[in-house]
Amino acid sequence: MLGKLFKRKKEQVRLFYNTDIHCHILPGVDHGSQSIEQSLDMLNAQLQMGINRVVLTSHVTAVTFENTRESLTDAFLKLKDAVTDAGLEIELALSAEYRMDEYFDKEYAADHLIPMPGKHILLENSFQQELMNLDDLLFDLQVKGYRTILAHPERYTYYSRRRKRYEELHNKGAKFQVNILSFTGYFGEEARDSALWFAKQGMIDYLGSDMHNVKHAHIIMDYLNSKEWRRLSAEIEPTVKNDLITF
Repeated sequence: MLGKLFKRKKEQVRLFYNTDIHCHILPGVDHGSQSIEQSLDMLNAQLQMGINRVVLTSHVTAVTFENTRESLTDAFLKLKDAVTDAGLEIELALSAEYRMDEYFDKEYAADHLIPMPGKHILLENSFQQELMNLDDLLFDLQVKGYRTILAHPERYTYYSRRRKRYEELHNKGAKFQVNILSFTGYFGEEARDSALWFAKQGMIDYLGSDMHNVKHAHIIMDYLNSKEWRRLSAEIEPTVKNDLITF
């Protein structure tokens, strides 16, 4: 009788891929995780969702988060030690989310970038306007062997009424990484509409949690149990390449 008083907790739906390529779990370097303990909680949430390989992509942004290869590596090694001590069976790789600005130009010129395995590089546009020389920069990066990935393009609202520009960028070799959080409406209806448009166009190359805290993890986990996600995941699975980035 007592058992009938409680609803049985639903089993957590797991993602159809095992590699997260966009998150802010590295502690103390941006406005994501602020401690090792928070990072471990976030990694435990990733494991519950079926993620066992995580590319750590902290912000590298002029003035706000002028992280260096040295500062990120130091935080990365400390987190790796903590993961080993905690017995978490999860692989970590170090990279960054690079805002295309004057600080990026400096780091790029000095050959200080930290690409993902396979020389993939996660690039963030300004939220106010497109970088003036975006096409030239993407071309230059690709000539030098980088595989360019544009972070959360659905969040750049200046593209929402000129979606032909998305097609131009995609045709020029920029891959698109969409946030699962965008499907939930967390970033607003305009970002959600654009994310769903990408799904219909078959233009989602990568998915990312863009997780900054455990709250984000819980929002994603709830969404994975929704009917919409079951339908959507079947639609986008053929184009998503997360697991092709191998450590």
